[in-house]
Amino acid sequence: MSGAHAIAYEVEIDLDAAIEADYRAWLQGHVAEILALPGFTGACVQDVLEPAPAAGRVALCVRYLLRDQAALQDYLTRHAPRLRADGMARFGGRFTARRRVLALPPATGG
Repeated sequence: MSGAHAIAYEVEIDLDAAIEADYRAWLQGHVAEILALPGFTGACVQDVLEPAPAAGRVALCVRYLLRDQAALQDYLTRHAPRLRADGMARFGGRFTARRRVLALPPATGG
């Protein structure tokens, strides 16, 4: 891979507990749509336990795995604006999202 590392792209979501069921239903399709894009190799949705969300809130973390930084950049440039706008149109100010990118260590053979 000429020095390219696999990437983890995490989206931490804090949402109003009143929209949890609708948000989770939407999120399932949203994640599937992202996984269909080139360069994505996996994803998981996890409930955040610590730090505990505030009363009346739910915290989730979606972790996407990507082939490399170039695949992430392609997503951010070509697809992210449309996909993020869909979530905002559906749920407005009832959630917030923070994102971070992590370089994963090279896989070791064994």
